[in-house]
Amino acid sequence: MLLNEAQIEAQLADAARRGEFDDLPGAGRPLELDDDRDVPEDMRMAFRIMKNAGYVPEEVRLRGEIASVEALLREAEDSAGRERHSRRLRVLLDQLARERGRSGGDAGLATESGYFRALCARLDGE
Repeated sequence: MLLNEAQIEAQLADAARRGEFDDLPGAGRPLELDDDRDVPEDMRMAFRIMKNAGYVPEEVRLRGEIASVEALLREAEDSAGRERHSRRLRVLLDQLARERGRSGGDAGLATESGYFRALCARLDGE
């Protein structure tokens, strides 16, 4: 450990003994850390700036919309509503698969996959 690090550690330990950290906001709760491990190190600053500016990546936007449509589908009371939401869900899942293909990610829910067909069949009530 470098000399500066040792001094910093000693100062932190002294402050903790004096109770200076006892009444901090969020005490006793886990920290909410941004998970940017998947972002290449040389691109993290750019992604942070875009995130702070309110930019939402297309895949994240699609996932949020898919969750909303799935909730609507679960709550649909008539077959027309279920069919409408089911069609919208298929379109969104297809868009997500295409977006993942463009970004080089795994297209896990591609329309050709058995999982996608089984999901659509279940949502259609088959």
